[in-house]
Amino acid sequence: MMNQIVGLVLVAVVVGMFAGGALAQEAKKKVLFLTKSEGFEHSVIARKKETPEKLSFAEQVLVEFAAKKGYEVTCTKDAKKFVDEMGNYDVLGFYTTGNLTKDSKDGGAGMTPEQKEKLLSAIKDGKGVIGFHSATDTFHGGNKVDAFATMMGGEFLTHQSQQKAWMHVAFKFPGLEDLKDYEMLDEWYANKNVNPEMTAILVQDTLAMRTDKGVWERAYQRPMYPATWALMSGNGRVFYTSMGHREDVWTSATFQKVVIAGLDWVSGKTNVELTPNLTKVAPGYDKTTIEIK
Repeated sequence: MMNQIVGLVLVAVVVGMFAGGALAQEAKKKVLFLTKSEGFEHSVIARKKETPEKLSFAEQVLVEFAAKKGYEVTCTKDAKKFVDEMGNYDVLGFYTTGNLTKDSKDGGAGMTPEQKEKLLSAIKDGKGVIGFHSATDTFHGGNKVDAFATMMGGEFLTHQSQQKAWMHVAFKFPGLEDLKDYEMLDEWYANKNVNPEMTAILVQDTLAMRTDKGVWERAYQRPMYPATWALMSGNGRVFYTSMGHREDVWTSATFQKVVIAGLDWVSGKTNVELTPNLTKVAPGYDKTTIEIK
């Protein structure tokens, strides 16, 4: 009788182990990461011409640290394939520049205008999005604000010298509850057409920014403005961070913490009630460097 009980316990343990493994496998979220550069190609996402199949620095780093948190990341520079296959993924990632309907020198095929509309519709229907650095330097609208920029939360205006800048925590976002104000060296964007519906998570202290020669450059002669944010595009969750130009930023524990918090939210692992807060935490956010004398 005792042997039968022991046997049943062992069977239960083995079955539980297999069931637990299956559940863990099912719980893994899938991310499709587009790194197509129709405009300027950043070094962190550039693949070597002789080995185009080998992932770039940022792609490899994201694959590795996201895997530790339950994400399977697939990287591509093909925008057409990206849209064709997006239905198989929980999250769409963007480190892109320029008009994604055009082919680019990095080997990336452009999506069609119809695919662009399909992409934006999929996001509004609930697809999660995470954008890095130059994602706001994508699909410029000229005299109009492009729908992609509205979805991402802003449109790239300019940047100047790489320098240290303080990031002030403006909103308690899930996964970042213990994040304190911090200083980081990176290339910082000045954006325009900022979406007022966003919730700013980190705001950039432009007033304190100075180069190593003590110069307050014109691009940063503006009030504090959002540098990392979350917003809704219809039913789709969108998370963006301006960080990510430099290789050492991608290996930073702080940057990776912010990225995982973003992935957890856009993939539905965490939830938070967003509150548009720009007028409170970044008054003057809509001022551009052109308007400031």
